[in-house]
Amino acid sequence: MSRRKIILGAISLVVATIILTSGAFIYLLHAYSGDAASTLRLFRAVQIIKSRYVENTSVESLMTGAIRGMVSSLGDPHSIYMDPKMLKDFMVETEGSFGGVGIVLGAKEKVLTVISPIEGTPGEKAGIESGDSIIKINGQDTKNMALDEAVSKIRGAEGTQVVLTILRGQLVKDYTLIRSNIQIKTVSGKMLPDKIAYLRIAMFNEQTYNEFTKKYQELEQEGMKSIILDLRGNPGGMLDASVKIANKFVPQGPVVSVIYRDGQRETSNSNLEAVKYPCVVLVDEGSASASEIVAGAIQDTGAGTLVGTKTYGKGSVQTILRLDGGAAMKLTIAKYYTPSGRSIHGTGIEPDVYVELPPKIEGKVIQDTQMEKALEIIKSKMH
Repeated sequence: MSRRKIILGAISLVVATIILTSGAFIYLLHAYSGDAASTLRLFRAVQIIKSRYVENTSVESLMTGAIRGMVSSLGDPHSIYMDPKMLKDFMVETEGSFGGVGIVLGAKEKVLTVISPIEGTPGEKAGIESGDSIIKINGQDTKNMALDEAVSKIRGAEGTQVVLTILRGQLVKDYTLIRSNIQIKTVSGKMLPDKIAYLRIAMFNEQTYNEFTKKYQELEQEGMKSIILDLRGNPGGMLDASVKIANKFVPQGPVVSVIYRDGQRETSNSNLEAVKYPCVVLVDEGSASASEIVAGAIQDTGAGTLVGTKTYGKGSVQTILRLDGGAAMKLTIAKYYTPSGRSIHGTGIEPDVYVELPPKIEGKVIQDTQMEKALEIIKSKMH
């Protein structure tokens, strides 16, 4: 794997930086398109608007609109033009805290969809669930709204209010949420009877590996003999963090391969000499991107058993490409593949043992049937 930072899923960060002036942008558009007529058409459109439009318009605003339109024309919900405020808000997530309501968003069939609420946040406490569709934000229709534009609208200063209109099945309901400072603790764990260690990862950010290592070592000192790894509702995050975590579970060999448009492949490997503990991994429809990397590698290598429901299916890689003026483009530049060569983008990962949770009562899980099955399986592995 190269030394660039790659971040997946709803949370993305810097892979590379490109500074483009408006003039350089026009030059590159002409150089790479190979279509002089198209380039001239863009110049002509700018000229006409500047000379004929009823209001005075700056070239800067026209170029911003052109870039925004080009990225939007890709039809990729994970690629977007980001103005300076949106970029700043977007990048703070990797630091582990931000102002918002604590829900992670994706886009399925161009519908704004909740991948998962973050534990202990206003979104989770209000009863928002994985799979909910957000059809309005403060009364504004989200149809054709870019994913990161929606994220920017939902975030805001602590103590302020946002109203989300949620579609769940056939039911439409408004949720009025008060934004808070979302402090993300990504790892938790405890020792269960029979020295079965329970480890939960809520998200992969810059703190995750250190948090996980600390908890893992504590449980080892308590004499753990097996592990249940809970990745349910984990929307993903940093690829580097997921690879480091996978090194605790996946035997020596490939963990994930990132393949670019030109066919270049970058493979991250595990250095673990042998699987140390029997393992069961809990997954669901809220397990996405980086969590799918860990789950997919464990499944492909036979290092553990996946229990739950099919994962989200986010198998693409984004990069932040900086523009002048503090703006940027977030652009999909590659897809990732599991050790066996699977692309899970749009399809997700089928668990080895399929178990659904029973319906929630008043927004709460009454019986965790997935955890019960995980315990049953892990005990059979220990004998």
